[in-house]
Amino acid sequence: MVRNPLTEDERHRGLVLGRMLQQARGSRSAAAVAWEAGISLDTLRKIERGAIATPAFFTVAALAKVLGLDLSALAKAVAEEKTATAKVA
Repeated sequence: MVRNPLTEDERHRGLVLGRMLQQARGSRSAAAVAWEAGISLDTLRKIERGAIATPAFFTVAALAKVLGLDLSALAKAVAEEKTATAKVA
């Protein structure tokens, strides 16, 4: 299966999502959050830095649960950040 290359918007959205998850993690260790979410530390680090720009839904859902985030609010915040950034550019 061949994947289509990510668009600039998809890459930017991944960076925004990663930044928001990292901020929500706060002072908690990445290792502890990854373990609680049932994902590898490497995967969490890649998501936080935007290297995995389109993480699987259930991965984001698990992270949101561990971090106490509402998925709808997270999706809205990512969309609003994208819109705000586009208006500045």
